[in-house]
This record gives sequence, structure tokens and C-alpha cells, in this order.
Amino acid sequence: MSKNHVTKVAAFIFILVVGFILRTMYEAGEFKTLEPHYSGDCFSVAGVAGAEDITFLKNGTALISSDNRRSRMNGSLEQGTIYQYRPKAKDHKLVNLRPQLDTGFHPHGISVYEDPDGKIFLAVVNHHSGGLFNSSEGHSIELFRYEVDSLFHIRSISGPLMISPNDIVLINRYQFYVTNDHGSSSGRMQTLEEYLQLRRCKILFYDGKRFNVAASGLGFANGININRDGSLLYVAETIGKQLSIFSRDKNTNDLELIESIYFNSGVDNIEIDSDGNLWIGSHPKMYTFSRHMNDSTVLSPSQVYKVSLDQSNSYAIEEIYLNLGGELSGSTVAAFYDSTILIGSVFESYFLDCNY
Repeated sequence: MSKNHVTKVAAFIFILVVGFILRTMYEAGEFKTLEPHYSGDCFSVAGVAGAEDITFLKNGTALISSDNRRSRMNGSLEQGTIYQYRPKAKDHKLVNLRPQLDTGFHPHGISVYEDPDGKIFLAVVNHHSGGLFNSSEGHSIELFRYEVDSLFHIRSISGPLMISPNDIVLINRYQFYVTNDHGSSSGRMQTLEEYLQLRRCKILFYDGKRFNVAASGLGFANGININRDGSLLYVAETIGKQLSIFSRDKNTNDLELIESIYFNSGVDNIEIDSDGNLWIGSHPKMYTFSRHMNDSTVLSPSQVYKVSLDQSNSYAIEEIYLNLGGELSGSTVAAFYDSTILIGSVFESYFLDCNY
């Protein structure tokens, strides 16, 4: 092979690599121009590290999934916790509800189910130890009964299909759907999935005894939630940059994809308000967010969407909040209740309490 031919091949490969990098950066939103805005005011609530997921009870009490992931990256054995927070209380009191489990407790997604008789149940995606979201010692779903200022552990649930759990939604006391945000448990393969934008993720259903696959072929299946009557399931696909809507058979719990709504942003957790509107925390620049994960000095923009759906499933999307990361970096969740929005993130040491 001539030297000239080798040079041409090398140049061609170089162009392919550069093209792939530029395409990946474009798909991640890195070339977008962002215009920060919010019509209300926010204040930070300190002392809650990594408020990755937040959900409101019907009475306006918020439960917050918290884990200090930056300290874990530095070798700390500090456990995560669940906080109770009342936005409308005069002192905005935080209550630490940390459970005592034999396994490590590093909470990720959470979901609440309120029984007709008033009993409240909390489900938590738990990464026992190891990496930020992946654990060499496994994962489990922890079920609790909640009372004011207290959590009572009911049971731990695990299974071989649950390889990379992210978020969860309870449909009753003991049954739930959970997302696997990757199709592989290997860290290297997961990175490959992300950069090649492979759609290998699944939604699992737990029937009270075992897991089965309810849906597959998703691009980083992240936040999950269900509408009031249980007929529609919503899933945020972060790398897919879309909200997927599934019809749910209430008798069999089977899912059928009926629509995907494109966002051009890395949608994350989904919360639903009392009117049925969806509130979604999102990452408008996903590569910047990945840099923020490894370096706290890199600011990652925060974004909040409100999605209004009518009975015919027609929808309207409104960008409620956008900040370049100075007020809060890497928003993962926005929960709304009675003119209050709580905005959380995966790495900050606080969350935002905003009037709306």
C-alpha cells in the first residue's frame, strides 16, 4: 500500500471521527442558544444533597430522594436518605426520614401511592453501593409505609431483569412499573449505548411476585409516571429526547405505544399535578451535563417543561423555567403543588422552592 493511499485512508477516518463527534454534540444540544427566563421567584433550600427526584402527596407534603453523589465519588460511605418537606409551612421544615437497611441506601427515583383508606406507600429505587447509579452489589426496590415524620420499611424487591433501574411508578401497594435506563449492566457498554444513541432500554412491570418486560426499544428510559385513572403511562426518554405515551390495559397491565412527543432536550423525571398536567425536569445540553457530573465547576443548564393534555390526548408544551446553571445546575425534576414548584438536581447541595 502506497504512502499516499495510507494518507487518504487516515484523512477519511479522521473526517468520519470529526463528523461523528460534531453530530453527537449537535444531538446533545451543545450548539443551541439558550435564553434564560422564569416569571416567578425562587429561593434555595440548603442541606439536601442530590435531590434527584421529588414528589408531592395530596396534602402538599413533598418527599425528596437525596444522595450526596459527589462525596461518594470521593470515597465517602455516607448513605442517602428521604426528606420530608412542607413548602407552605412557615419554617419550611425539613425532616430526615433516613431508613436503616442492611444494604446500602442510595435512592434514585421515587413514587407514592395513596390508598382510598388514607394509607400512604412509598417506593424507592435503591442502588446498594458502587458507582453513582450502577452498583456492583445490585439494586432493589424498597417499599415503605409513610406516616408524618416516619418511614416504615415493608420489603425489598429485586430481580435479574432489573439491571439499571432509574425511576418507578406505583399502581397500587405492591405493583409497579420501573425503567431500566440502559440495556446493559456493564459500564463500558452503557457508555457505548449513550454515545451511539442505542435504543436498548426497557420498562419492567412487577406484578407482586415477579418482573416481566412491559416495553422495550427506548432511548435511555428515565422518568415514568401514570395518569389519574391509570389508563396512560408516560416515559421520558432522555437520549431519545422525547416523551413516550403508552396506553395501559388495566386488566393485564400490558402497554401499547400510542404517541411520542419530541422535545429536543434531555427530558428526565415526570411529575403530575392535580389537574393532570405533566411537569418535567430536563437537560437542554446533555454533553454539558455529563461534564458537570465529573466537574462541579462546569455549570449545566436547567430546564422545566409543563405539558398540558386534554381528553383527546392533544397537548400543549410550555417551557416554564430555563437557567444557564448559575441558579441550579442539572435539573432532573420539577414538582408542582398549589402555586409552588420544587426543582431538584442530581448533584447540587440544595433544591429550589419557586412560586408560580
